[in-house]
Amino acid sequence: MPIISAKGINMPESPIRKLVPYAEKAKLQGKTVYHLNIGQPDIATPEVALNAIKKLDRSVIEYSHSAGFQSYRNKLSQYYKSIGVNVDSNEIIVTTGGSEALIFGFMSCFNPGDEVIIPEPFYANYNGFAQTAGISIVPVTSKIENGFALPPIEGIEKKITPKTKGIVICNPGNPTGYLYSKEELEQLRDIVKKHDLFLFADEVYREFCYDGAQPFSVMNLQGIEQNTILIDSVSKRYSMCGARIGALVTHNKAVLNTVLKFAQARLSPPTLAQIASEAALDTPQSYFTNVIEEYVERRNILVDGLNAIDGVFCPKPSGAFYCMAKLPIDNSDKFCQWLLESFDYGGQTVMMAPATGFYATKGLGKQEVRLAYVLNKDALRKSVKIIEEALKTYPSKIN
Repeated sequence: MPIISAKGINMPESPIRKLVPYAEKAKLQGKTVYHLNIGQPDIATPEVALNAIKKLDRSVIEYSHSAGFQSYRNKLSQYYKSIGVNVDSNEIIVTTGGSEALIFGFMSCFNPGDEVIIPEPFYANYNGFAQTAGISIVPVTSKIENGFALPPIEGIEKKITPKTKGIVICNPGNPTGYLYSKEELEQLRDIVKKHDLFLFADEVYREFCYDGAQPFSVMNLQGIEQNTILIDSVSKRYSMCGARIGALVTHNKAVLNTVLKFAQARLSPPTLAQIASEAALDTPQSYFTNVIEEYVERRNILVDGLNAIDGVFCPKPSGAFYCMAKLPIDNSDKFCQWLLESFDYGGQTVMMAPATGFYATKGLGKQEVRLAYVLNKDALRKSVKIIEEALKTYPSKIN
């Protein structure tokens, strides 16, 4: 029998999706499962995007340019300039989701065996992208006690070795919802410049910042213009996860030329999804105003509700639509599985993502879970109550 590749064997499972079989079984048993495990918003996609597909009048669904349709890149350039990021259309490569942008970026900037530093906890699929590119993630741990702020810069610099070629951040963050300040980003800028590293910034949640917080893009960090690479996506901004359209943005021509070769090898990003994404750029500001108001209310219901439970601590995030909570339990993997297999409250239960999958350092996250506040407010209130009741009866609760 042929042998599976080592790369395939070492490809990590998604901690966000690995409990799906237990959730499916719970539903077959008649339970209602509230999915707090995955960032799939229930927010409606903008009408302008949907109408662009509904009213499409084409006789051929053709390939686009490998870098994406020129018309879309032109409008993306205008969008970035409107938020203070000055890039031209030829500095943008449209990708099949932000995931492909990261994979192409990693393969263009790093050699197999290179290392990248990432503050943990981080988006779990970064592990898979690193495995695909043959590089190693070196974690630097942020703490739930201070809301997952950037770890001390001295600790980050101590992680740098001759193999270190880059730093990767998500801002606002998935899974933490933390928004890095301009001052924190400038600290990163200084060590990126000192050691001539690449700085990748996953900024797909920039539209979702709360309580007056304002995002600062790495593209506006002075002195490292050739080092910065912006990763973007329409998935969350326009609630278009299934469109699978992202972008890689950089001023570095050598990176752009190399990424384009990978883009040519996969031919082109999806044509229909690019049409919808281009139209989505005409989404009125009122859409985002309403969405942000809705997410703030959802965040407050979930986070305040969790913090009202004895023994639970959940820092209030400033962005995205995720939070991390520390629970009085022995093992978050076991607890999340137990919720689906063995517990219900009035025929209902919740599905959460164990935080262990968001840490690269073994042993961390065992008392933490990630929750996405992407459900309606009533579902979130019910979810909080279910978690509260579950913690009363969980056999391995820590007092």
